Formats: sequence, structure tokens, C-alpha cells
Amino acid sequence: MNKHTVSILVNDQPGVLQRVAGLFGRRGFNIESITVGCSEEAGLSRMIVVTSGDERTLDQITKQLGKLIDVIAVRQLSGLPMVSRELALIRVHVQPLKRPEILGVVETFRGSIIDIAADTMVVEIVGEAEKIQAMVELMRPYGIQELTRTGVTAMARGAR
Repeated sequence: MNKHTVSILVNDQPGVLQRVAGLFGRRGFNIESITVGCSEEAGLSRMIVVTSGDERTLDQITKQLGKLIDVIAVRQLSGLPMVSRELALIRVHVQPLKRPEILGVVETFRGSIIDIAADTMVVEIVGEAEKIQAMVELMRPYGIQELTRTGVTAMARGAR
């Protein structure tokens, strides 16, 4: 099954996220990632949903979303040249002697150390989902104490 990224422009109203997520659930579509935030226009929010399925499933999702009252526009990004990013914060157990080793990995991935305590470090990494996953796997041997990831946010490249 292919992953698909869908951009949904919606009215910034209470319950819109619930209605969109409910549509996915009722239809048996899985949401792998969802991010919501303000858009370029006041009163509107943009949702970026990553889901999986074939082209028929994606077509159904697009049509069903278009029927919701608060949905202004639905755009499939996965078929277009696009930029996508995700953010992760990773709290890693670290012995003082291992700090330089971890710093080297973080620098290689263009990440940042955003907090250091006596026996932990919090690493921030931004990039495509594959880059985030690679960093997580490299941090596992050190002992991940906590991990949090945003969903994917994306935008088509070039002019609208």
C-alpha cells in the first residue's frame, strides 16, 4: 500500500478535527499522521493527513472530505513535487563519557541538543520521516527514555 499526503483547508471551528478524523474512522481509512495549524488566511486552518491505500482509496477519501461542510479545499500532495518535514524530541540516557559520541551523531543529522542534565540529553531533529526514523534507531543503543514526534507537515513545491 502506498502512503498518501493530503492537504485539507478547513474552517477554524470547534469540532472540525473530530469530524475529519471521524470520517476516516467510519470509512475504515487509517490516519498515519495528522497535523493541524493556522493557514495563510485568518479563520482557516490547514490539516496535513498522511494515510495509506491504493488510488481508489485516496479518491474515496478526497470525495468524502469534500462533502464535509467545514472543508474548503482538499489537495493530494503525494502526486506532486513536495516538501515534507517532521520534528522529533528524543530524551536519551547518556553517561558523561558518551556525550561527545552523541553530539557527533546529532551534528551529522543537523540536529540540536536542546537540554542537558546530569544523565540525560534531549535531542531535537527536523527532517523527512525517514531521517527522523534513522536518528531514532541510532539513539536506541544509548537508551531512549522518551520520544515524541510531530506528524508530517507538507507543502507542494513551486507556485500554487
